[in-house]
Amino acid sequence: MTEDIRITGGEHDTEAERELSWRAKSVGLAALDIDDAELMHRWRSDPTVAHQMGIWPRSLTAMRERIERDIEDDDRDDFLIILPDSTPVGHVALTSQNIVDGTAQVELMLAAQHRGHGHGTATLDAVVDLAFGELPMYRLTAETHTDNAPALAVLAKSGFTQEGIGRAACLHRGRRHDLAVFSLLRPEWEELNRPRAWDA
Repeated sequence: MTEDIRITGGEHDTEAERELSWRAKSVGLAALDIDDAELMHRWRSDPTVAHQMGIWPRSLTAMRERIERDIEDDDRDDFLIILPDSTPVGHVALTSQNIVDGTAQVELMLAAQHRGHGHGTATLDAVVDLAFGELPMYRLTAETHTDNAPALAVLAKSGFTQEGIGRAACLHRGRRHDLAVFSLLRPEWEELNRPRAWDA
């Protein structure tokens, strides 16, 4: 499912044609492109995002190189999250895809100013519908710090079950953090009582 839209570049106020790879009621997913490197770099450099994701902000050049490398990776799909008014609000990815086993991992990042508005749940629901409705996935996993309350709430609201904790699994800012490990299986998704992305 694709749809041509116009998307503004945020602070730069530039316009470019973007094609949605997938859309739901309140968000659209457009394939991440090298031209999105500056936007991604700005989001990932935010101290809150860096802490919650346990990442070390890299240079803009490194971000461009990473996006270019990931585009060539057949085991992952990266998307820019776009609102109906064409505002880009974050990034979501299906990584470590194993078509034989039907498994993949979900990664989600929202820009600081767009958190707390339901975009995380809408995006997670949309990418889950893509994984189970269009791709042959059977098991999705996600990880987050155990003290990342917003992410824990979004995962639970989208039907994910916490199945364990990776103790001291992440080093960030000189401290070890536990990671909560979540999963969602296809039969559990099938039982979810909510509209699917293609019903939007």
